[in-house]
Amino acid sequence: MHQIYYQEVFILVRKRKSDQLFYEYFEEWIELYKVGAVRSVTLSKYNMSLQRVYELAPSLKVGEIDRRKYQQLLNDYALTHEKQTTMDFHHQLKGAILDAVDEGLITTNPTRKIIIKGKKPKEKRTKFLNQFEIQALLRQLELSSEINWDWFILLVAKTGLRFSEALALTPNDFDFSKQKLSITKTWNYKGTTGNFQPTKNESSKRTMQIDWQTAMQFSQLIKNLDPNKPIFVKNRVFNSTINYRLKVLCTNANIPIITIHSLRHTHASLLLFAGVSIASVATRLGHSSMTTTQETYLHIIQELENQDNDKIMKHLALLM
Repeated sequence: MHQIYYQEVFILVRKRKSDQLFYEYFEEWIELYKVGAVRSVTLSKYNMSLQRVYELAPSLKVGEIDRRKYQQLLNDYALTHEKQTTMDFHHQLKGAILDAVDEGLITTNPTRKIIIKGKKPKEKRTKFLNQFEIQALLRQLELSSEINWDWFILLVAKTGLRFSEALALTPNDFDFSKQKLSITKTWNYKGTTGNFQPTKNESSKRTMQIDWQTAMQFSQLIKNLDPNKPIFVKNRVFNSTINYRLKVLCTNANIPIITIHSLRHTHASLLLFAGVSIASVATRLGHSSMTTTQETYLHIIQELENQDNDKIMKHLALLM
């Protein structure tokens, strides 16, 4: 008797949840599984996806989601977003939807064999500079006796740090006797007040070598600064500020205009062209695996392989 009662209650609860609006279910899912488990910047992306679900499918119920309706939701999103952004949106919704499948709220997996579309991507900016161009850029820097954004640009060019990693650097992160730099945190520049937060992943926590010249320059620059406070952050920071400065510098140097993130790509590209192994570059960049490095710099790796093939053919020809 009790067993039948509990079965009926279970069916009733599941029916009620199946009738729940999907955006409400997704909001509860984010609160349950993501709040406190992911970084604030990642959480904000989930909340943006939630907002788009509410705008695109405000009356869609959980139990109504099938492959056709889910595909339509993605198609509607893709009308105003590029393919990669649509893929990111799909991955965020997929986690909640698969849980709804496991809970019996959706009968079959609607995300199976889904097609990702997207509007035509914008013309891509130059991703990295060559050695001649980066040297021309660095000659334009106004490196004063006090910390400024030109020093920030120099440091990112020399280390390949992520923007948030470089912002989080404190004097305590430098070991000038060993020419080492420790990356243990990032700076939440997207928040109104700004604060330290964890690195992107565990692999991002690393210690890297810096050249003697950079070590000497920064040892003088930061010797009187608070050892525990960010070197470069004085007020709220916007990446557009540094990108505008880069635009001015690149224009004056008569080279392609790049962003601060492109300096990271430039650093990695020059190391690869110099013959540094993919494994070492991946470690220096704080990538979670070499696969990330290989995928990001595939074009460079292919070019290096072509150069290697030429060397191999020349070597083999000498054997006869």
